[in-house]
Amino acid sequence: MSRMNMQAAVTMRQLQNKLDVIGHNVANSSTDGYKTRSANFTSLLYQNIDNFSDVEANATGRITPHGIRLGSGARLGHTNINLAAGTINTTNRGLDLALLEDNHLLQVQVTENGVTETRYTRDGALYLQTYGDGQLMLSTRNGHPILGQDGAPIIIDNDIEDVNINQAGQIVVRRNGAEVVEGQLALVEAVRPQFLEQAGTNLFRLPDLTDVAYQADEIIADVLPFENRVQSGALEQSNVNMAIQMTDLIQTQRAYQFNARTISLHDQMRGLVNQLR
Repeated sequence: MSRMNMQAAVTMRQLQNKLDVIGHNVANSSTDGYKTRSANFTSLLYQNIDNFSDVEANATGRITPHGIRLGSGARLGHTNINLAAGTINTTNRGLDLALLEDNHLLQVQVTENGVTETRYTRDGALYLQTYGDGQLMLSTRNGHPILGQDGAPIIIDNDIEDVNINQAGQIVVRRNGAEVVEGQLALVEAVRPQFLEQAGTNLFRLPDLTDVAYQADEIIADVLPFENRVQSGALEQSNVNMAIQMTDLIQTQRAYQFNARTISLHDQMRGLVNQLR
């Protein structure tokens, strides 16, 4: 009976984490380029019972301990990120863009605590901010530089009349009545998006590669310039499906209630046993 109580307590803690994931999805249902996360559970194995007295009963070459294992609830194994494209909303703003291919991402340069790393996003609301003397830099809404094909931030002179991004991801500026290409976005594809970690402000990062069995280029792959497919003057909405989120919320709450009821019944039964004379 105490083992059942332990299973319920462990599982309830992990169900709370899933509720947090669902709440995060719902809270960001209106965030441009936000991608839904889903929680996957795995069984916990905490005890091995060596109940085989006959050595021959254990298969030769077995790599797990002899006997059987008893589970003790479940835990949140990992969260998956759904990088499928969301609904496209037309804005007619030259620096707004929507990525039309699933799993494609913009590259963003982020510097935190003196460390610079490349992160990724599908939020296509881009801006120009001053950079140096008489120059402008293409950046995210939070001021992080957007990387171009040369792996460096996209910098243009500020003596421009207009700027927009075409369907190939090229930065086209009008200067003295003539249009010229000043740079091109360097998109990447998340080959294994399940390994990407959320880094806040609608950004993703690569995981610690010592914890996974893949190299960086096996998780994120470069996209050739002629394979870029973007829609200018538009923004991609989040791909959160509220109906699915509400269904998951109800199911998770019910599972939480069932496990809480298990603990309550366990306490009642122990109370009855203690009252026996």
